[in-house]
Amino acid sequence: MTDLTLRSRLSDAALALQLSLSDAQLDQLMAYLALLGKWNKVYNLTAVRDPAAMLTQHLIDSLSLLPALQRHASGQPLRLMDVGSGGGLPGVVIAIVDPTIDVTCVDAVGKKAFFIAQVAAELGLPNLHGEHARVEQLKAAPFDVITSRAFASLADFTDWSQMHLKPDVGVWAAMKGQHPTEELDELHRRAPTREVFHVEQLSVPGLDAQRCLLWIRPSARPTTLPVA
Repeated sequence: MTDLTLRSRLSDAALALQLSLSDAQLDQLMAYLALLGKWNKVYNLTAVRDPAAMLTQHLIDSLSLLPALQRHASGQPLRLMDVGSGGGLPGVVIAIVDPTIDVTCVDAVGKKAFFIAQVAAELGLPNLHGEHARVEQLKAAPFDVITSRAFASLADFTDWSQMHLKPDVGVWAAMKGQHPTEELDELHRRAPTREVFHVEQLSVPGLDAQRCLLWIRPSARPTTLPVA
């Protein structure tokens, strides 16, 4: 499949998601896809190797988060952390599509964080940063949104990153496949003070698979009833 065909599929997917992308942004996304394929040969950033499959399963899948994220932002700038970002999914895609979102991609594998830094430099993305660290050991200013894409269970994801949420306003946005009933049960057992306040289905153009986005926030600690 030619680059022009892939670019056309990417443009069509963005339109289907009601995302208005400029030619420059489409070029950046295609350049990112090329970098992902090139570095993947050495750094094993993703198990998916075929460019057409990477486009759909990685880039367009990540694009599906943008409408929900932009609704949450309501036109205000955000600081966002992408935990376990790997090759920069969804963080790099977010940084390209919305320059008002300052994105920090965190990964425990140094070569993956280095790749993010290279992408930021080569594509000219001042709002994209790569951090080599375990998220629970990272030292950083608090974030408005902390996201992940199939990184860990909801309980572990929120446990490890909770110290990075901006007080009172910070939220988690976890991308998952099918509705994760078992993970939600585990989250309720382990972290009853975290509230899943919205679950929305994500539509990924060209991908015949279920996707959902779970919005989570700290809630008030449950009141302990007096013993009679």
